[in-house]
Amino acid sequence: MPTVPFDSTIYRGLFHDPDIARLLSDSAEVRAMLLVEGALAKVQGELGLIPETSATFIHRAAMEVQIDPAALTAETATNAVPVPALVRAFRHALDAPEHAAWVHYGATSQDIMDTALALRLRQVLTLLEGRARRLLGSLAVLARAHAHLPMAARTWGQNATVTTFGAVVAEWGRPVLRLLEDLEKAREHALQVSLSGAAGTLSAMGDAGPEVRRRLAASLGLRDPGASWHNDRLPIAGVATWASGIAGAAGKMGEDLLLLTHSGIEEVSAGSGGASSTMPQKSNPVGPSVLVALARHAALLSGATTMARLHREQRDGAAWMTEWLSLPQILMASGQAVRLAADIAAVLEPNARAMRCGLDPDGLGLVHAERIAFALAERMPRPEAQAAVKSLAAEARTRHVPLPELLTLRFPELDIQTLTDPMSGTGQAPADALAFAAAAEKAATTADEPPA
Repeated sequence: MPTVPFDSTIYRGLFHDPDIARLLSDSAEVRAMLLVEGALAKVQGELGLIPETSATFIHRAAMEVQIDPAALTAETATNAVPVPALVRAFRHALDAPEHAAWVHYGATSQDIMDTALALRLRQVLTLLEGRARRLLGSLAVLARAHAHLPMAARTWGQNATVTTFGAVVAEWGRPVLRLLEDLEKAREHALQVSLSGAAGTLSAMGDAGPEVRRRLAASLGLRDPGASWHNDRLPIAGVATWASGIAGAAGKMGEDLLLLTHSGIEEVSAGSGGASSTMPQKSNPVGPSVLVALARHAALLSGATTMARLHREQRDGAAWMTEWLSLPQILMASGQAVRLAADIAAVLEPNARAMRCGLDPDGLGLVHAERIAFALAERMPRPEAQAAVKSLAAEARTRHVPLPELLTLRFPELDIQTLTDPMSGTGQAPADALAFAAAAEKAATTADEPPA
């Protein structure tokens, strides 16, 4: 088993997301840090903090120079952060000492790394948003098409009442809708520049510091936080929480699909399954299983990222490293989960016959008990009605006589045929499904994924 299955040659087909991986690669990090260094120099040159000719030279070179990430390994192992090695390699690549001296003026490693992370998170979140909208588009089709298809609603693993498949699909999709509403807040907090200097005071730039930060933010298309956030890791924890939430929504869908495709239930088909090494009849629900595993993994690591908010003093290396170890895997898990969920939703097919059988698997009609109890309560006090139906349900199990038959004998005035008709007992399920479909269709109108 590899240390990181996301990057495993064997397991990458299950867990790896090439688009997310590209944005979180060493090369992408180096390129983003160089862009920040170049933008910083340009702003400082405009404000006269460093020579303007040097600023122009550094800014242009930052967009052109190539630095091998492997060249940063040894020094990063000593310093724990790659920026000192990056700055040294950049200065060397400039081959212009009179300009190189002004690289990284007044900034600290965390400024460069956090701002570079914000640049890449902007692309990651856009990618995840596009996939979430694509998922909603497929779920909307299912919810609308099957808004009136009755099936058993199950609680605690047992048949409870009648719902519809469209309503179940809506349950999968509504959290995604809410997460898309929350995305703007996550973006607003996380997509911000960091420029605070060694200990959060920005002292090396004097009175010009706040203006440098403001202009740097504007040049990079990020928000100016107005203060240091070196030790305020809520923005990063917010992204982790949001991303693990979208993975969790996909995981909930996966959990339900594992049960709905269970042998003997088989109420949905989720596409082709996986083979067994020894049992030729098997078609294992691989996709739903991956959704659940990725959701659990993201949720676990989200807790670690939240723990990183316990940031000592002005800057804390251990807490910061906790983010490095957890956030990339959360984003990878979330990216693969929502993409896979969208793929599964696009081919998902309900089995109406199996769903009808699932409503009454033992022929006793117990799934209608609650509805009958409420109808009976119109003729007697509700506690008595509840007790009567509960007693008859127990008798039905003991004698293996259908509940509707016992009720007809005991309460002939009840319209048992109507009360046990699944199509008339779905309550608000069809309306809920159609309302979700309308909202999801609207959300999915911008579902095309932008280039990563």
